[in-house]
Amino acid sequence: MRIVALVPGGIGDQILFFPTLDDLKRYYPNAQVDVVVEPRSKAAYRVSKSVNEVLAFDYKDRNSMADWGNLVGSIRDREYDIAIALGQSALVGLFLWLTGIPTRIGYRSKGAAFLTNPVPLRTEQYAASMYHDLLQGLGINSSCPELAINVPKPDIDCAIVEQQRLGIKETGYILIHGGSSKLAQTKGLDKIYPVRNWQQIIQDIQQKQPEMPVVVIQGPEDEQFVRSLKESTPNIKVTSPDDIGKLAAMIAGANLMLCTDSAPMHLSVAVQTYTIALFGPTDPAKLLPRSDKFLAIKSPTGKMADIAPNTVLEKIWGG
Repeated sequence: MRIVALVPGGIGDQILFFPTLDDLKRYYPNAQVDVVVEPRSKAAYRVSKSVNEVLAFDYKDRNSMADWGNLVGSIRDREYDIAIALGQSALVGLFLWLTGIPTRIGYRSKGAAFLTNPVPLRTEQYAASMYHDLLQGLGINSSCPELAINVPKPDIDCAIVEQQRLGIKETGYILIHGGSSKLAQTKGLDKIYPVRNWQQIIQDIQQKQPEMPVVVIQGPEDEQFVRSLKESTPNIKVTSPDDIGKLAAMIAGANLMLCTDSAPMHLSVAVQTYTIALFGPTDPAKLLPRSDKFLAIKSPTGKMADIAPNTVLEKIWGG
């Protein structure tokens, strides 16, 4: 059996879809499961244990009919038996119909007329569970499993070397991710917690637990954020993992993850690191599972800057 899933969105969306892919492999262990994702999201599948091939297609680009036609042709050539789509537009349903795939699963929305097995769309729940509902189109009605990833051993080994380099292998450490993707910033999504607030939090941690190192993650788009942070807190440590596997391994080794709504937050959930996540306009109930291990702090105004540092510190010390 050959199954293809169309999964638009960023790396965080892919990680939230992992439980659905894992259950597909559990129910169809001999199936080949492929995904079609945006180029920016291919990196997520370095830590997936259930996907055979990752195909790239920029859903958000201004694709011509020829671009869509090429994708239809590519998928038709692979002769899939089942297609699963996360998109809710009429175009997605039409696209699946054009591929000729016999079993076409998606949400009961605008494009449902072109689907063979539409399922209800329940947006009020945790996103991973919402995605997992798509398996109802195959008669799979089990509950959504927890997020899980498969970190390659070389990435774990690299993280150990990095921890030794930073001098935190024996002490443990608090990890901070405060950046945000350029795409989120371009869209005007408020996902960045102000540097001055982070500085206040870090200084309080260093005063109360001076033996516990604070490590800040610097991604490709976080250079300015980290530079500003170091100006007032020069004794923080900085790590710059160059792929998602090494990042996940560093998160797994942390005593605590402090972060905003981001892909590293979902990785932290997947590796079961104690997490405190800050939310501005987004809804934590849809992005974090219910657990005493994963705590959300929602801005009272919907603006990240309006989360008081003392509120975060109360969660850290009393959470």
